[in-house]
Amino acid sequence: MEYEHGSMDVTTQEKTFHGFIRTAIWGAAIAIGVLIFLALANA
Repeated sequence: MEYEHGSMDVTTQEKTFHGFIRTAIWGAAIAIGVLIFLALANA
């Protein structure tokens, strides 16, 4: 059987990727929120 490009099931990889992106966005938002809080609290 010859390999056909695009024939692999990538459902698991897509779920993992979307989970990673969602976690990265949440982490960045929390970090920005903490920085803003520290800047305002220090003022």
